[in-house]
Amino acid sequence: MTPARAETILKSSHLLGIEALSVGEIVSLLDLADTYVALNRSANKKTDLLKGRTLINLFFEASTRTQSSFELAGKRLGADVLNMAVRTSSVSKGETLIDTATTLNAMRPDILVVRHQDSGAAELLSRKLDCCVVNAGDGSHEHPTQALLDALTIRRRGRKFEGLTVAICGDVLHSRVARSNIHLLLKMGARVRLIAPRTLLPGEAERFGVEVFHDMKKGLEGVDVVMMLRLQLERMSGAFVPSTREYFRFYGLDAEKLKLAKPGALVMHPGPMNRGVEIDSTVADDIEVSVIQEQVEMGVAIRMAVLDALSRGLALEGRNSP
Repeated sequence: MTPARAETILKSSHLLGIEALSVGEIVSLLDLADTYVALNRSANKKTDLLKGRTLINLFFEASTRTQSSFELAGKRLGADVLNMAVRTSSVSKGETLIDTATTLNAMRPDILVVRHQDSGAAELLSRKLDCCVVNAGDGSHEHPTQALLDALTIRRRGRKFEGLTVAICGDVLHSRVARSNIHLLLKMGARVRLIAPRTLLPGEAERFGVEVFHDMKKGLEGVDVVMMLRLQLERMSGAFVPSTREYFRFYGLDAEKLKLAKPGALVMHPGPMNRGVEIDSTVADDIEVSVIQEQVEMGVAIRMAVLDALSRGLALEGRNSP
C-alpha cells in the first residue's frame, strides 16, 4: 500500500470545493473511498498512514455528522486529532479569522478542516496557512465532502451517473450541499432537477445547467434519485415560506409523492432531518428506498480518502514526512 500512496490523486494541496475538481480526481477519490468502506467494515479499522500527522477540526458552526466523521477518519488513519472549541476560544472574544489563521499556523498542523458561516472562509485560510485546508462547509457556497459521499452512496447502489436523473428538493437558496452536488452530478454526466418554491431558489437558477420545477409532483416524475434538503431556518431573515406545515404539504417528501419517481428510486438527505417538514418519517425510515444511514457510513470513508489523498501531496513535497 505504501508505494501506491506515492501517486497523487488531487492536483491541489487543498479541497475547497467540487467546482475545481476534474472528473478524474472525483473518480479517484471515490475509488479510494471504496477501499476505506471495506476497512471500516473489518475488525481492525485502524491504519498508520497518517502517523505523525496533525489534523485540526475548526468548526465555527455546530455539526454532529461532519465533525465527528472527520475526527473518526483522522483517528482511523493514525493522525493526532485536535477539535478546537470555537465557543470557548479567542474567536468568541473577537479574534479575526486572519489572527486565528496566524495562531494556527504557528502550531504547524498538517491538515485543517474548517466549517464557517461565511462563504470564502476556507479559501482565505488556505492562502494564510502552510497546511492543507479542507472545506467542511462555508456559508452557502460549497460542502465538497458531502457531495462526494452522496456520489459514493449512489455509485455503491449500482447506479451509473451517465444519464441518471437526480432531483434536489427544498431550500436550494441556502444550501451549500446543493451547490456541491450540482457541480459533481453535472460533471459526471447526470441530469439535475431543482424543485423548490421561487423564494428558495437562487436567481436565474437555470444558469447552473439544471431543470427547475416549482411543482414537486411534476419535478419528481421519473427521477432516479430524490435528494431532500433541510429547510435552513437559521439562515433566513424574513418569511421564505408561509409555515412549515404548508411547506410540507407542497414540498415535503411523503410516500404519495415518491410514487411519481421511478420504481426503486433512492431517497437521500444530508442531515439533520426535520421530520414532518421536508421529509416524512415513513419515507426516511423505509430501508427499501432510504439510503440516509448509508450516507453517514460513506461519510467516514470519503473523509478518510480525502485525508489520505492530501497527505500524499504532503509526502511528495517532503513536508514533515511521517
